[in-house]
Amino acid sequence: MVRTRFAPSPTGYMHLGNLRSALYTFLYARHNGGRFILRIEDTDQARYVEGATDVIYRTLKDIGMDWDEGPDVGGEFGPYVQSARKDMYLPYAEQLVREGKAYYCFCTKEELDERREAAAARGETFKYDKHCLNMPKEEVERRIAAGEPYVIRQNVPTEGEAGFDDVIYGHITVDCAELDDMILIKADGMPTYNFANVIDDHTMGITHVMRGNEYLASTPKYNLLYDAFGWEKPTYIHMTPIMRDAQHKLSKRDGDAYYEDFLAKGYLKEAIVNYVALLGWNPGDEREFFTMDELIAAFGVEGMSKSPAIFDVQKLTWMNAEYIRRLSPEAFTAHALPYYEKAGVAKMDLSILARILQQRTEVFTQLPDMVDFLAKLDEDYSVELFTNKKSKTNPEVSKAVLEMVIPALKALPEWTEEAVHTLLLSMAAEQGMKNGTLLWPVRIAMAGRQVTPGGAIEIAVLLGREEALRRLELGLKKLS
Repeated sequence: MVRTRFAPSPTGYMHLGNLRSALYTFLYARHNGGRFILRIEDTDQARYVEGATDVIYRTLKDIGMDWDEGPDVGGEFGPYVQSARKDMYLPYAEQLVREGKAYYCFCTKEELDERREAAAARGETFKYDKHCLNMPKEEVERRIAAGEPYVIRQNVPTEGEAGFDDVIYGHITVDCAELDDMILIKADGMPTYNFANVIDDHTMGITHVMRGNEYLASTPKYNLLYDAFGWEKPTYIHMTPIMRDAQHKLSKRDGDAYYEDFLAKGYLKEAIVNYVALLGWNPGDEREFFTMDELIAAFGVEGMSKSPAIFDVQKLTWMNAEYIRRLSPEAFTAHALPYYEKAGVAKMDLSILARILQQRTEVFTQLPDMVDFLAKLDEDYSVELFTNKKSKTNPEVSKAVLEMVIPALKALPEWTEEAVHTLLLSMAAEQGMKNGTLLWPVRIAMAGRQVTPGGAIEIAVLLGREEALRRLELGLKKLS
């Protein structure tokens, strides 16, 4: 059975690169009828962020990526948090020491810094020189018994090649002479990320490892560990990076790299997931819009790209707008309501707001600026707004229109969209006016701006009789 894992470190919010890794790992497992495992890799306590694990849970659940095994749901291969597995790593490292495939190292930070500086002075890249490899067993035991700090290092061969096969990149080999003796167990007794990764993947029965291609350089050392233990290696699938442009990766430091950033900017989660799925994967046809179930059915590694994916926020925004247009009016209103409340229009006719706003909205954060004039008129607007060549209006024509319209609206028996519509358009017909000639000054007087998401009739109904007439009379006063 296919067993994949998403193994994030709880160091902050969910970066879009991590989100894509989780998504592809989930899709691959589901497409192949396998199991998707969540493992929290918290061995780097210095970078641990309080609450970050909850962010991981919340994000995956919000998107619909339910895991089959994990810290909160259990499973037969737990614990699923690395810090809770701490006691299992040292025996594996000690086994390698006994077999000559790892060794205790007592070199201090100061000693290593001195050798690193010396290598730099020679123009060389520093690599640990196996200084402690051949230390007599008695000395090792004495120094450990004395409480002297130590790490356990992997004993990488000095000759030959180390390699692995990757589904995306093919066969990759490196000269063992270029590899460092990486630390397996740190001085605090915790395993390094690389060592814990191998032990956990093996003991959890992970069959397919999907991760970013920044781990390509480490994978030969991983495979040396698999060989040292005599374990079967997983299938490796390394993903290309997500780039901000041709030269720069999408970076946390540059902002806009987190899933929750985009939710806060008014993007729909469905649009974000759909767009992220297409960053480095192609379904093999012209489709661009997928539900999660459709992604599961279509996903395959043969569609994954070898080229970096460029994150285009304009394309995401376009896709988000398409998703918004496909919402039911009720669903649109549910998403829009917090933004209506911010703008002070949440008590207006929500069905009219949905009708005039849904087709114009790209991201929900646009809504307050689109409708704030309904809550508060900028009474200092210029009378020049009443001039419009297309509608054949100017201040003089607009004044005449308002003088005619205001009394008629005051006398209107009921203030409904149908009643206002019938009244205004029949008045234009009676006067031999184009509809636009009458409606332009009415809309400008009520909105105080040239561009509005709705027309004069919708605005009048949204404002209500009292406020609409107040604004019309203010407009007439400006024109008088």
